[in-house]
Amino acid sequence: MSGDKQTIIDLETRFWQSMVDKDAKLAKSMIAQECLITGPMGAMKIDPDRYEAMTEEGRWTLQSFKLSDVDVIMPTDEVAVIAYTVHQKGDMKGKPMDMTCADSTTWVRDGQSWKCALHTETMLQNA
Repeated sequence: MSGDKQTIIDLETRFWQSMVDKDAKLAKSMIAQECLITGPMGAMKIDPDRYEAMTEEGRWTLQSFKLSDVDVIMPTDEVAVIAYTVHQKGDMKGKPMDMTCADSTTWVRDGQSWKCALHTETMLQNA
């Protein structure tokens, strides 16, 4: 099971790196046919094509990210949930972005590959 958990950590890291690289094709390939995203902007349902467009057209850049306090649970062989703290830097709509968030992703096995079915992000306030 620990190998499976490392696979999910590696997958999540690759997902974040696709945002740094603005690799819309890779990002698209990692999204389930129906995916939910929640965060500071609210909740939305997307599909792989919509996520690809968001990656290509978004007025943001992600320069760096660092995951910490990572934990993975696998309720079934076909479902994995990862939760962690992420520090991210970049810019949003031309303004600097430097924030720490609590994120989670639910990955569902689609045949032989894993797909993101849910991603949540909660901004953490500095104490």
